[in-house]
Amino acid sequence: MEPDEDLGQIADEIYANGDENSQRHRPIISGEQLDIELYAALYSGRTKIMRLLFIADRCGNASMQLEALRMAYDEIKKGENTQLFREVLQKIDGRLGPNYGPDPAWSDAVDRRAELRKEKLENELNAYRTNLIKESIRMGYNDFGDFYYAHGQLGEAFKNYVRTRDYCTTAKHIIHMCLNAILVSIEMGQFTHVASYVSKAEQSQDALESLTVAKLRCAAGLANLEAKKYKLAARKFLEVGPELGNNYTEVIAPQDVATYGGLCALASFDRAELKSKVIDNINFRNFLELVPEIRELIHDFYTSHYASCLEYLGNLKANLLLDIHLHDHVETLYDQIRNKALIQYTHPFVSVDLNMMANAFKTSVAGLEKELEALITDNQIQARIDSHNKILYARHADQRNATFQKVLQTGREFDRDVRSMLLRANLLKHEHILRASRKH
Repeated sequence: MEPDEDLGQIADEIYANGDENSQRHRPIISGEQLDIELYAALYSGRTKIMRLLFIADRCGNASMQLEALRMAYDEIKKGENTQLFREVLQKIDGRLGPNYGPDPAWSDAVDRRAELRKEKLENELNAYRTNLIKESIRMGYNDFGDFYYAHGQLGEAFKNYVRTRDYCTTAKHIIHMCLNAILVSIEMGQFTHVASYVSKAEQSQDALESLTVAKLRCAAGLANLEAKKYKLAARKFLEVGPELGNNYTEVIAPQDVATYGGLCALASFDRAELKSKVIDNINFRNFLELVPEIRELIHDFYTSHYASCLEYLGNLKANLLLDIHLHDHVETLYDQIRNKALIQYTHPFVSVDLNMMANAFKTSVAGLEKELEALITDNQIQARIDSHNKILYARHADQRNATFQKVLQTGREFDRDVRSMLLRANLLKHEHILRASRKH
């Protein structure tokens, strides 16, 4: 390889990349199977159950599936959602023994209590509406929203939460309404509603507490992630303050903020942004400490240790595919991160030995050639491949030649302008001027 002079400062790091004898042998933390119990402990409420059911549907491992279903069964029994209970029973299908079978006594008791509670709420709301007490009506609709949410009727819950808007008398009431609407919208997968209510809540800047701001940024990050706007998603997650802690576990864990934000940043930020907005971001560093493998792979990517970075990604992939929000984006994010690594690797050099590069990326030369061909075709790398000698030649602009050409062009333009001025001066001197004829 022949490094360019102006980009030589990172060349040494890249030369070292892929060295089999390198002393950088770090253990891969998340290579093992997901610990479902520890994972579920990060969440609360409905999202905990839905994440467990998602793992059960996707994991492809019988013992892991049954463990997730067992935990989901136990969690549902703490609540009042009999419809979800019946769905879990169908999935278990008697495989967990008699202790995890139908419980008609529990279901009937919950349904009876629900009917009585609903009747009571209707009577109270009708009384409030008769008396035209705005605050009481707002609370009545809010209670109905909580009731429907607890019983899994998300559409009805959303309607009732939104109805409180007409009876909000303070900015805090509006923010409370927005947070409830955001929670239900995330559960329903309606992320356009999430973005809309985040914007509405942010309009009440004076009433926003730091924790509420952190929650809204998490919600906005999820909405942008779902819309595949990875750069915007990264920015939102990176702006989440340390106040979040474990105060939004009904939606997201702080570990998720690090994972989602880190991967989206790797896929969409350039080198300078990665340094200033991620690595040097003190607030985000606190989140990264919770997920050391994400922290390490970001540092490896920035320092051009791509083999180690891609190894971390490879070991994380199986668990990331079990994430309810990230699973659809894993392949896209991984492709973008790998392409950025390939581009960044080739950028400082005039020529690159494909055998060394393949070793650095732990791939075959043939596979690497195909990846580089796609990037060259897409005009993301300006280079050509010598397939016989297995060398990539960069098409860097010839700065010396370009400077000479620019000087010559400037000289020609100056010569033309001077000649034009002399000609005009001579014409004026000898009165060779076309005068406009006067109108009479």
